[in-house]
Amino acid sequence: MKRTPLLLALLLAACSPKVHDAASSEALPAIYPDYVGVTIPASIAPLDFQLEGADALDVRITAPDGTQLRSYGNAYTCFPEKKWARLLEKSVGDSLQVSVSGLQGDKWTTYRSFGIFVSPDAIDYGLTYRLLEPGYEIYSHMGIYERELSSFRQRALLENTQFDGCVNCHASMRGKPEDFSLHIRGAHGATLLSLDGELNAYETRTDSTLGFCVYPYWHPSGRYIAYSTNNTRQGFHVQPDKIIEVFDLASDLQIYDVQKNQLISAPQVKQEGLWETFPVFSADGKTLYFTRAAQISIPSELPLSHYNLMKVSFDPETGTIGEDVETVIDAHAMGKSITFPRPSYDGKYLMYTLCDYGTFSIWHHESDLWLLDLETGQTRSIQEVNSADTDSYHNWSTNSRWFVFSSRRDTGSYTRLYIAHFGEDGQAGKPFMLPQRNPAAYYEDLFYSYNVPDFVTGPVPLDRIRAQKAVNASERVPFGFRRSR
Repeated sequence: MKRTPLLLALLLAACSPKVHDAASSEALPAIYPDYVGVTIPASIAPLDFQLEGADALDVRITAPDGTQLRSYGNAYTCFPEKKWARLLEKSVGDSLQVSVSGLQGDKWTTYRSFGIFVSPDAIDYGLTYRLLEPGYEIYSHMGIYERELSSFRQRALLENTQFDGCVNCHASMRGKPEDFSLHIRGAHGATLLSLDGELNAYETRTDSTLGFCVYPYWHPSGRYIAYSTNNTRQGFHVQPDKIIEVFDLASDLQIYDVQKNQLISAPQVKQEGLWETFPVFSADGKTLYFTRAAQISIPSELPLSHYNLMKVSFDPETGTIGEDVETVIDAHAMGKSITFPRPSYDGKYLMYTLCDYGTFSIWHHESDLWLLDLETGQTRSIQEVNSADTDSYHNWSTNSRWFVFSSRRDTGSYTRLYIAHFGEDGQAGKPFMLPQRNPAAYYEDLFYSYNVPDFVTGPVPLDRIRAQKAVNASERVPFGFRRSR
């Protein structure tokens, strides 16, 4: 007989020992996901969890004013969204106290209570990300999705069931949902650009560039988008602890001028014998950061592929790329490689991923998040958030007080999303997994990986049918081209 939550609660009340007879334990509860001692925003969905080995839970969450929220009877908590939101509103700037009792067999145990701090720092409306199935030779099911952070609502923005190909390389204009760039790879290859809500499919290849524009990053003015063009390939390892390697055979940089519909390039970011990728603008828009490596022989010398963090000036008034390229972090000298640089929007920091080699850190178990202080030049591992497995693909909230990243720490095989608070002192809080209803069952059944999460300040106004028609149509808006000095 399938037991409903109500029936289970009645059976527990009738047949089980009372919770007030529970044994006490000084240990913290082993809950999944691990929300013990985390810092959260006041507009986050309920942090539902389960207790390892428990058949039923009695969980009480108490606000500083004594208001209490209880979940009783199920093997996982199920806090009502509205009551949870009101509890968080009462607790801003203070901590919730969480008491957990678990039933194992016929014995209740009450564990040491713990706190959850509710930060006064706001977080953005939601996240966009790609979800994709494991697959290497064909385009499996994938899509770009939007998640409202204050609830469990997820909706598809665009899926590859609407066309034949791959959907990837998406980015909004610093959280602005009306402006975004999204690349389609395959038979209907195109770059979808939404500018103030007007959507068009662009042909971003030109006779003067390597190929399609990918890895977009917007200028703070909204006038420019930095892209790279990459000749990307993949290979497979024979070692049991590694599966796949993704690498570039060539890559260059260019900047798209939205107003003039022109790609801007310059010899200093398109050099023979060097590979440039992952371009990003600084918070003030006057510097272009990117990663660069010396060309090597693939695949024999792949472990020698080390990307440094570079920078070059950019003049947004004239759209001119500076002549002097500087090395910011010499990862090659460390025997390491830098990928995915992301400056904070307040201009103080730059977060990046550090791995042993290569440019596709998501497949490297040793990948960790690092932080560069742009004022002092000091850099460090963000030990507060890093794990023993892959930590990579990160983005900042628009107020620079939170960041989201993907990690394989949960299973070692699938990437999950984690959010961490970032204080004004440059220290990160303990990360928490993106909340889900019945999270253990949800993530156990989810055969998709999260990929390239980004914050948005509101719902993305994308018409899926219109986007589908634009991708499947043969017409493309061509990019022009001009050389910087």
